Amino acid sequence: MDPIPSPPFSGPPVTPSGPGSLRAGSSGEDPKPADAPFGPALLAQAFDRARRENRAALVVYLAAGDPTLAATVELARAAVEAGADVLELGIPFSDPLADGPVIQAAYSRALEGGTTVEGALGCAEEVVRATGAPVVLMTALNCVLARGTEAFCRRASQAGAAGILVPDLPVEEARELQEAAARHSLGTVFLAAPDSGPQRTALAAAASTGFLYLLRRRGITGAGGKGEELASRVAEVRRLTQVPVAVGFGIATPQDAAEVAQVADGVIVGSALVEAAHRAFIRSEKPEEGLRKAAAAVGDAVAALAGAVREARRRP
Repeated sequence: MDPIPSPPFSGPPVTPSGPGSLRAGSSGEDPKPADAPFGPALLAQAFDRARRENRAALVVYLAAGDPTLAATVELARAAVEAGADVLELGIPFSDPLADGPVIQAAYSRALEGGTTVEGALGCAEEVVRATGAPVVLMTALNCVLARGTEAFCRRASQAGAAGILVPDLPVEEARELQEAAARHSLGTVFLAAPDSGPQRTALAAAASTGFLYLLRRRGITGAGGKGEELASRVAEVRRLTQVPVAVGFGIATPQDAAEVAQVADGVIVGSALVEAAHRAFIRSEKPEEGLRKAAAAVGDAVAALAGAVREARRRP
């Protein structure tokens, strides 16, 4: 499969729009330096850096609160140190729409451990401080509506999040979220399925200001499954948008990641890493030892994925 050249990504200019958009966290401290890019600009910067290095960006998903909120910060640190460019942080919800059994189980563990929406947003704030990486929040629509769209986007922005993805919000009904996200300098991310028609794909592409999340296959998240033919699909989607096109669902191994990295602007990996961290954690009798092993497992897996992504376009 021949690599498809990636265009430069110039995210829209973003500026705080009043007191509600100040980049100060709940502690009153700014999770990022005042002159640092944020929101769509921070995501564009990450994808641009990858493009200049002739590779796809690696997007790593973690579930907030699994095994604990503090542990999630350490897993995020390990992922970024090993080569993750962007972090996707899932806010636990009891009835997730598109998540497979691995992430559903992670959410159940996090909820049983007491993780709340506010706790997950605080975790995002700590992840931003610890890593400096752009963080995209993945959340169920109910979590947004329970707080109020405006208030949720304000708090996410205060936490330093760069973007927001609400998988169960149809793009046709997303205007309120889009407007609130724009007011608070959050990039929006929408999904496009392999069989989404041209009109719906165009809507998702136009509504995405962070990146477009293109599903490698239909169904739920998780490792395995034969991917759709991507080259023509990515080329088709690229004609509809100036933001990066990142591909996820069913990417588990370095080989999977390399295949996708040849044609996409970003590679999204989640379930395989969540499972690796969980397995490492439960093998230890002491939580401290379990956390060290989980962080090492995530770091090793991300390093292998990052290496495969980096080499994907260098192959003859």
